[in-house]
Amino acid sequence: MIRFDVLSIFPEMFQSPLNYSLLKKAQDKGLIQFFFHNIRDWAQDKHKMTDDAPYGSGCGMVMKVEPVEKALHAVRKQEMDPLVVLMTPQGETFNQKIASELAEKKQIIIICGRYEGVDERIRQHLTDREISIGDYILTGGEISAMVLMDAVSRLVPGVLGNEQSVEGESFSQGLLEYPQYTRPAQYKGWGVPDVLLSGNHAEIEKWRKMESLRKTYKKRPDLLEKTQLSDEDRIKLQKIKLEDA
Repeated sequence: MIRFDVLSIFPEMFQSPLNYSLLKKAQDKGLIQFFFHNIRDWAQDKHKMTDDAPYGSGCGMVMKVEPVEKALHAVRKQEMDPLVVLMTPQGETFNQKIASELAEKKQIIIICGRYEGVDERIRQHLTDREISIGDYILTGGEISAMVLMDAVSRLVPGVLGNEQSVEGESFSQGLLEYPQYTRPAQYKGWGVPDVLLSGNHAEIEKWRKMESLRKTYKKRPDLLEKTQLSDEDRIKLQKIKLEDA
């Protein structure tokens, strides 16, 4: 079981997206838990302010350290060895490897930034890991937090109906996933590759690996530089390159 605690000034944003499909079923089974906390509840002034003007002048507002620190203290479950994640464009780019690492945790506390950013002391003293979902700017960390929770949750044992389905997915083995087909075998003259209809599982596996390499080479060649390929895979990849030459 994994527990997510999200600190946000707009916790209502999370109520609908996480209550459907596999995530809803996983919550009903007790495999994952989502808790959403309004940082304003820990603000000390009568206006419940969670931001203030930056020192040294500048445009925009900066999220204050005090309410975030108090919120963390309130939701942290020490016995669960929590990991505190700050969603920020300055963080490491989220990928399947990071999702797998986070899926091993029992409690993940996610801080959703807003405005021009957060007080640097939040990064320095309150955060274990900074994560970004890409090189672009959103209005806040809420949407990126949803992406993280979805990707991590589906890796928790029992969330997916077939655990093997994770193994062949794009990025799980460092490559893009092979093409998938289902019935009908023919539609408007568009057919399914004969090998998938043959019933020869050994040949199907060979085809899938070849097509996974082909798709990765054509769409994301950068992944091939980071993936450990077997000698057999390198021979297949060379054949693909020669075909495109």
